[in-house]
Amino acid sequence: MNNSQQRGKTERSQVRRAELIATGRKLFADTSYDALSMDDIAKQAGVAKGLIYYYFTSKRGYYLAIVEDSVNGLVARAGGDTELPAAERVRRTIDGYLHYAEQHRAAYRTIVTGGVGSDAEVLALRDAVRAELVATIAEGAYGHRDLPPLARLALVGWLSGVEGTTLDWIGTEGEPDRPGRAELGALLVRQLRATLTVIEEFVPQCPAPPPEAETAGTGSDLRKDPSRP
Repeated sequence: MNNSQQRGKTERSQVRRAELIATGRKLFADTSYDALSMDDIAKQAGVAKGLIYYYFTSKRGYYLAIVEDSVNGLVARAGGDTELPAAERVRRTIDGYLHYAEQHRAAYRTIVTGGVGSDAEVLALRDAVRAELVATIAEGAYGHRDLPPLARLALVGWLSGVEGTTLDWIGTEGEPDRPGRAELGALLVRQLRATLTVIEEFVPQCPAPPPEAETAGTGSDLRKDPSRP
């Protein structure tokens, strides 16, 4: 097999693996982990069960691959736009985070709640995404990802509140007066501003970004959801 044929085979394998992960994400969105057998998964995916074992070794391996793919998607969505000014990047990070949660509810719940029971590997993936998001916020606010312990704990506390708020928000789809993504994003940005101000009081080497920077440019579009009166 020449190099071109090998590349083609590898690309087809990557596509098939991605298709299986996408199918699994939909299946686990509607059915609990324990209620789905490998036979069920293979039938819904329209493939032989052996193909799933070939790519993922086991049902648990398949599930972990789905969670990891979801984590990567969330981090990529939230942490993009690295060339933007610091304050705008923070806003975009929060908006990207909420957008992902709104569009991938089941995956988001899995990431935040730790997945199946107390599975150590799923919990490790959850902790990894939390650490990356805290680092992304720190980079947007301070221009660097390394934080003193107290500052990091404060941002972890803020993020824990974001997770709880977002879980409740994605569960209220269709309810009257449910805030839109922009409106909720504005609230979370304001809460982050308060957290950064408190961090500055306790950790002077981490000064909060100037307030005027937060209201510059396109930031006003996060203060009120244009879809609401």
